[in-house]
Amino acid sequence: MRLATFNVNSVRKRSSHVVRFLARHQPDFCFLQETRCKVEEFPADDFADTGYRLHVVGQHGGRNGVAVLAKHAFEVLAEALPGDAEDDHARFIAVRGAGMTLAGIYLPNGNSGGAEGFAYKLRWMERLADWLAGRLDRFEPTAILGDYNVCPTDADLARGALPPTDALVRPESRARFRALAHLGMTDALRTLHPKDAPYTYWDYGAAFNNNRGLRIDHILLSPDLAERLVECGVDTEARGEDQPSDHAPVWCDLL
Repeated sequence: MRLATFNVNSVRKRSSHVVRFLARHQPDFCFLQETRCKVEEFPADDFADTGYRLHVVGQHGGRNGVAVLAKHAFEVLAEALPGDAEDDHARFIAVRGAGMTLAGIYLPNGNSGGAEGFAYKLRWMERLADWLAGRLDRFEPTAILGDYNVCPTDADLARGALPPTDALVRPESRARFRALAHLGMTDALRTLHPKDAPYTYWDYGAAFNNNRGLRIDHILLSPDLAERLVECGVDTEARGEDQPSDHAPVWCDLL
């Protein structure tokens, strides 16, 4: 069973990048973030011949956006993160398939909107922990995949890549990421690559060639799924293509 996550930074510009990734890695479930389009604007026809089922969560104005592509039948559990009825951002999708509960997330960056923008990020992470706790209390095999917009430790970014005031590395963001681990979740990539976990994001320009990156795309696994974890990696080939996303896909294999 292969799970994957890919922040595509506009699916209408990079649907071919996603199709090539699917062909290379054949994930059973692949979650997309930052699709940047309404549901009706999603280029579904570009995926018609891939054999994947598709569900899209779009947002008015074409901002944010998440989606899932799956080889397996699945039930959509939620198209929004519970806990704030006024939050209309397209940042969350949860499905049940292949005996698992799987969530794809595009966590707020937290650097825009001043103090309120950062507070929204922290509230969103607290709501995510509440949602997760409910799944774990019921012993549901659960994975949360996506762009967390958090470098969990200083080992997860190139030296000097971000100032300490950046929302991706601030202590409050890291503390809420750790709170997910304290609930019992395992960071798949860091677990299998404790000393050399690759980055998953590089800004445009020379950052990729200089490996001046960040590790902000994560796959977190509940204890029962973590016991099945056998491999995890980052597809840097996707980041090296022409006109790529600034993120690379992350994938993991479960027995």
